[in-house]
Amino acid sequence: MPTVLVVDDTAVDRTLAGRLLEKSPGMHALYADSGRQALQLLETECPDVVVTDLQMPEMDGFQLLTAIQQTHGEIPVVLMTAHGSEDIASQALEHGAASFVPKAELADLLVDTVRQILALSGAEPQYSRLVAGTRRATFEFELENDVELIEPLVDWLQQIATSLGLVAGTRRLRLGVALEHALHNAMFRGNLEMPRGESAVPDPTVLRQRLSDPHYAGRRVHVQAMLSRTEAHFTITDQGPGFDTAQVPQAGSLASWSHPGRGLILMTSFFDEVQFNAAGNQVTLLHKAVVGAMVADQH
Repeated sequence: MPTVLVVDDTAVDRTLAGRLLEKSPGMHALYADSGRQALQLLETECPDVVVTDLQMPEMDGFQLLTAIQQTHGEIPVVLMTAHGSEDIASQALEHGAASFVPKAELADLLVDTVRQILALSGAEPQYSRLVAGTRRATFEFELENDVELIEPLVDWLQQIATSLGLVAGTRRLRLGVALEHALHNAMFRGNLEMPRGESAVPDPTVLRQRLSDPHYAGRRVHVQAMLSRTEAHFTITDQGPGFDTAQVPQAGSLASWSHPGRGLILMTSFFDEVQFNAAGNQVTLLHKAVVGAMVADQH
């Protein structure tokens, strides 16, 4: 049974997050009311994921993330962000946090985000000997608008990137998280043109309508991946109308946090370059190998 450690100095928020997680079948929550208590619990418990508030006294979420990386680097950390914590959250994402969930959207996003992290961190290479011999790899995929295709594709690309020495440990996980969001955006926001409401979760009624409408359902997502021992390029193209790329805020700016969707923040926090084509229906993601990253992530 997956165990999630919830860290928040506010009892109401801590309880809310824990109850949301425990409503999901097979998930168990542990609780800590401070970063220091969380570190004490980690001496005796081994949670699969840590979900922490950013704004806490004595030890904030960024400081807790840093401490966990030093002593329990294999445990992914998900941030709960409130308005006003954008600067700290940006630093935390750049320094290894796996993902984030705005507190205003906990009910919609928390469980799905944690399950995504669990799936990506628990994936094991099925073809380890073959993958270990990879030196350079190029793939092209054409995907239907079926979310079930995303996880196995991302898992495969994670395996290749790991075998090439591009990622390891939490960097492998973060690569998967960023790619998943890029593919979700291409399918839901691009091909199916799902409207952005107050919630980041697609409206199920509208989703069913779009999937049954040939105008939308016949569109495909094209994925090109080129990986070597020095860098990885991923180009994801949808067949939707695109968007005005001039409206994309600079990565890390306050405007980027208020910009619809979390995908942009997660992509720019991990990849070295994120570029859109002029039409706004293609994104190219570049990740360069980090010298010593594999050793650092494994400790």
